[in-house]
Amino acid sequence: MSENYTALYDQHKKAGASFTDFGGWQMPLKYESELAEHHAVRQSAGLFDLSHMGEVWVSGPDAAAFLDYALVGKLSAIAVGKAKYSLICDTDGGIIDDLISYRRPSSEGSDKYLVVPNAGNAKVVAAALLERSAAFDVAVQDASAETSLIAVQGPHAEAILLTLVPAEQHSLVTELKYYAAVEVPVTYDGGTQDLLLARTGYTGEDGFEVYVPNEDAPSLWEALLEAGEGHGLIPAGLAARDSLRLEAGMPLYGNELSRHVNAYAAGLGPVVALAKESDFVGKEALAAIKAAGVGDTIGQKLVGLKGKGRRAARAHYSALKDGSLIGEVTSGQPSPTLGYPVALAYVDVEHSAVGTVIDVDLRGKAEPFEVVPLPFYKRQK
Repeated sequence: MSENYTALYDQHKKAGASFTDFGGWQMPLKYESELAEHHAVRQSAGLFDLSHMGEVWVSGPDAAAFLDYALVGKLSAIAVGKAKYSLICDTDGGIIDDLISYRRPSSEGSDKYLVVPNAGNAKVVAAALLERSAAFDVAVQDASAETSLIAVQGPHAEAILLTLVPAEQHSLVTELKYYAAVEVPVTYDGGTQDLLLARTGYTGEDGFEVYVPNEDAPSLWEALLEAGEGHGLIPAGLAARDSLRLEAGMPLYGNELSRHVNAYAAGLGPVVALAKESDFVGKEALAAIKAAGVGDTIGQKLVGLKGKGRRAARAHYSALKDGSLIGEVTSGQPSPTLGYPVALAYVDVEHSAVGTVIDVDLRGKAEPFEVVPLPFYKRQK
């Protein structure tokens, strides 16, 4: 059993959560119904504890150049206040983690970024960044242990947050673009604190993620629940988060991504900035992988699958064509929103074209699935 508990553990326990081990943390799997939580996020709003995620601050005169070297993207090109999805890779091109980096305001002659790795990889990523920083004038600070992260996701997320922000500051929230972040005064527990608010998420809906010191997390959680009472807000656990991200076609580290997978097979080739002049860890290997046609003309490719029947595929089920093994499902379940089974799978590229019908071995019975474009679900804007 994991020994890590977020600062919100007591709130989850009080709300009747069922817990599960995730990335070494005891996290709420669901409260009453994962289906109700899923539909709440699609139709109104859900409240998530993401405090198991990591937070690593990178600052100093060489911060931008350092992240250009440490990650596969061009982080120096991000404007202050904006965010970028990227990967940190091994020298052989394998994916150590996928992460989001936020460029924050800093003093003249210096740069500052917040790098957010996944839960189970937080310590590994922090260590890799520290190791890769040796030749750069930067400071790498792992603030994961003292930082909580709370997400409000769904069409009512903005309205809920505005109830905790002074009226004269509402524009900070309403004008915040997707993949951007800003310091916002938030009122809770009888006072107002400036908190980092990001318009990001892992659900396919509009939403926000709020970074808050551990000691303030319970008060903020309760304030958000109270603010959301008239908006259909309910707490949501990992089960709903997984079904939401799958419908949105978003990869999960440990399922779609790993050290044994490269960006081109995973459909993340555009994330890799081979054109940037500076070197970066894994550049030579990734250039060779791309040149070889991996994920395009050879090897396997991550695809979306729509079940033509009612039964769902699950992770590690075999993908077949004419009875021959052509790949493996990485994630799969019935889609609560769409009403049919969906799955992500790596399949041989010759069977990866949209419209191709393949079979998935559902515990001894082959069932047809069709390759479809990703994402499965896209919200109406």
